[in-house]
Amino acid sequence: MKVGIINLSRKLLKDNTYKTPIQMFRYLFVGGAAFIIDFLSLFILTDFFGIYYLISAAIAFILGLIVNYFLSISWVFNKRKLKNRHLEFGVFAVIGIIGLGFNEVFIWFFTQDLQIYYLISKIFAAIIILFWNFFARKYILFR
Repeated sequence: MKVGIINLSRKLLKDNTYKTPIQMFRYLFVGGAAFIIDFLSLFILTDFFGIYYLISAAIAFILGLIVNYFLSISWVFNKRKLKNRHLEFGVFAVIGIIGLGFNEVFIWFFTQDLQIYYLISKIFAAIIILFWNFFARKYILFR
């Protein structure tokens, strides 16, 4: 029993993998770390520096994108389609920029039209965008 748990935890957390469910499991942690950077930056930029929430959301999203890239290539996705890391980051960023567009639209819609507090709107947007980012990156870059 103990050996089975050790093997399972090794597969989930340590070993290289090409299996989508395991990558998605890991991406939840990576996305969570990037979300924390994104969310805290949004809050600090908006509430402490007085920056308009949609501008703060864009800046915060980019900070989260950078964290997401480095954690994704080091832990989630083992197979890389592109050898050139600059090009790879460029494509990763383009997918992220599309996600940023979704982010801005969802935050704006939830906040302006549905009158939801902007930080709660960010949480809803992040959940939706998590799936876009994972599957787009998996199938375009890390297949």
